[in-house]
This record gives sequence, structure tokens and C-alpha cells, in this order.
Amino acid sequence: MMIISSVPRGFLIAVVSAVAALVPFSSVHAEMSGWAENEGGRMRLVALAPDAGGKIRAALQIEPKPGWITYWKEPGGNGIPPQLTIAAESGVTLDAIAYPVPKHFFNGAIEDIAYDAPVTLPLSLSAAGKGPVEIDAGAFIGICKDICIPFQANFQLKLGPAMQSRPQEEAILQAADASLPKPPSADFDVTAHAMSPDRKTLSLTLVLPSEGPTDGKAAPDIIVTGPSGYAFTKQIGGKRDGATFKVDVSIGKLPKDYDISGKRWGVLVMDGARAMETTLAFE
Repeated sequence: MMIISSVPRGFLIAVVSAVAALVPFSSVHAEMSGWAENEGGRMRLVALAPDAGGKIRAALQIEPKPGWITYWKEPGGNGIPPQLTIAAESGVTLDAIAYPVPKHFFNGAIEDIAYDAPVTLPLSLSAAGKGPVEIDAGAFIGICKDICIPFQANFQLKLGPAMQSRPQEEAILQAADASLPKPPSADFDVTAHAMSPDRKTLSLTLVLPSEGPTDGKAAPDIIVTGPSGYAFTKQIGGKRDGATFKVDVSIGKLPKDYDISGKRWGVLVMDGARAMETTLAFE
């Protein structure tokens, strides 16, 4: 299945000014902000003081209410991926956002890649200079039930001395890191990949965990992320032979004049209780 998430995403972003204005502004000077809330849930920012190299461990905590979902980095057909912006004048930059293992949700023809429970997105930040650090950040997520509501909030954090222990914040960040998919390993990896000449099929060969799935599924759940706004999940003719799994993934239409040469795509594989994420390089 090809999911072009940029199209419905644009519609929701267009109405954000009307909806986000209803969300309270959150401003707390601490290593953990107060919660910003809306109809579908709440979120807050957590951070630790910079290390000696100016690197800051942080996280965006999101708690949907029961029955609501919020989205992965490629959300599917109707969602908004999480976005975080930091004011340039704060002297802090966002290096990366990491994403815990999501779930697949199906409602008729609609497929969402999302979270239906509290999720914490680890953030990697960098601070310029050696002085006090004050983060001025804006978070924007989609949160959905019967309808999707853009949820926007602002957070300010003044970070204390690095030598002071922050056990609650440290525990939150440690749990967030533990929820991420693991890198490839000898028993869980994509060992070969090839795109068909017509760019409609991606062939994958994987080695899967030797213990096999624990949920009764013979096939793993595979999400391939291509150009921004595109995710592919439809498997064709998958065959599992012991620890080896071979499958084709339907690609469908890519952006006009898209040249795959030299590109790197992502792939997330969920097999039973384990999840692995890696990249595919195309020559």
C-alpha cells in the first residue's frame, strides 16, 4: 500500500491557526515543563542540562486520551507527524527526533501508523556557548479520534547545573530510549534489497529472530519509508523459511522525476516482540 501522507497533512496544517489558538501556552522554568492540554490529550517537554560538549538529552512526552491516537514520523493517510521548532535566539538547535515503535491501525481504507498510548519521543539538542541554557520550543502534533485535531503548544525550560541529579527526568529519558527499535544485529537484519526497473516493487531478504514471532503471525510487519511523506507497507508473496524471510513490497507511484540513485530509505521491521530499524542504500 502506498501512503501519501503529505496531501491530507497539508489540509490539517491549513486549519491549525483556527484550532491551535485554543491550546493554552505552557511556560515553566524547570527541567520538566507543565502539561499543555487539549481535547484529545496532553504533552510536555523534558530535558537535562548540557554535557561538557553542549549536547542536551531531552524528550517530548505525549499522552493521548483513551480512544485517541497520535502519529509516527510517517503517519499514514490522514495524520500529522510530530514537529518541534526551537527559537534561533535561544542558542539551542534540534539535531534529531527519535521514534519509539508504532502500531498499525486500519479503519476501512484508512491506514494509520501511530500510537494509542503514552509515548515519549527522545530529542537530541545542542547548545551553543557555555552560559545558562533556556530552551524556547514549539511543538506541533496531530491527535485523532473521530476527527483529527492539530495540537500546538510552546514550552520554555531553563536548565539547571549539569552536576545536579535529576532522577525523574533521567528515568523518563531512559525509558524513552528503551522503547526505540534496535539497530540491525546478526539475527535481525535486512541482508539484501533491490528495486525493480519500473520502481514498483522493492524486494527484501531478511534474517529474522530465531525464536520466531510470538503473536501467531508468520510474516513480520514491515514499514518502508521513502521520500518524505511516503510510506509503503503492502507485502506481496512473503515467504518465511526458518530465520529467512523474502518478500516484495509494493511501491506504487513516486514523486515525478524522482531519482532513486544515491538515496537512502528507511525500513522498520516488527517481528513478534522485537523491532529493528535500518536504512537501505540505493546505488
